Amino acid sequence: MAGSIWKGSISFGLLNIPVTLQKAQEGSGLSFSLLDEEDFSPIKYKKVSAKTGKEVPMSRIVKGYEYETGQFAILGKDDFKKANPKATQTIDLEDFVSFEQIDLMFFDRPYYLVPQKSGIKGYFLLRDALKKSNKVAVGKIIIRTKMHLVCLMAKEDYLVLELLRFAHEVLEVNEVNYLDDIEEPKINAKEVKMAMELIDGMTADWAPEKYQDTYNDDIMRIIDQKIKKGEKAEVYYDEDAKIEAPNTNVVDLMPLLKKSLALKSGKKKKSTKKAANG
Repeated sequence: MAGSIWKGSISFGLLNIPVTLQKAQEGSGLSFSLLDEEDFSPIKYKKVSAKTGKEVPMSRIVKGYEYETGQFAILGKDDFKKANPKATQTIDLEDFVSFEQIDLMFFDRPYYLVPQKSGIKGYFLLRDALKKSNKVAVGKIIIRTKMHLVCLMAKEDYLVLELLRFAHEVLEVNEVNYLDDIEEPKINAKEVKMAMELIDGMTADWAPEKYQDTYNDDIMRIIDQKIKKGEKAEVYYDEDAKIEAPNTNVVDLMPLLKKSLALKSGKKKKSTKKAANG
């Protein structure tokens, strides 16, 4: 199916339901181009070698895992497929649970599931079974090179897949200390009662269309005003024009490298400390 994000099968028990994954959310925010303030020429991004300063074509770029400072294990596309070839093409359902049992902090991003031709009957069978049982399915999927925990649920005519965070990706209350230095004030019963009355007075049915992105609207209003006032620039540039490389191949990236290594080292120390503390 055109435009699908992922193509594979839902797998549970002996059932195998071919499906595609389709987007369930619109792109958020306005898109801006970066321009040089001096002459409003577009800013380009290139993938360059830290050693030579020259641009590196995508065909030569591989992924490396830094297992210790300056030491990398190199992985290609086939290595990621070898990690779990079955999982790259299936949504493996492991459990069926009550939706209310899943903490909202675990929810990340929604998608619609659409059946492929040979999976139509299984798709609607699973949808109806989830509706009648008041359960959702929990399983795993690999999208690109990352494994995700997922919640599969029935929503009107569709099966919807929600990406979930794994337990280690969510900080539970007992793992944080944000309030440790804040002394909890004394709150009397009268104050609580007044707050509850205020909540009762503002209680309404959930209507998501009621809440508008006013910031986005305000930015567009400012943009329109600038255009009308002539506060704009006409930008000309050749898409195919090559940016001349500096005369020397030696690019001074040492300050950035040192900063990156320091940040990496700091993160590793935090990670090691967290692991040691359990």
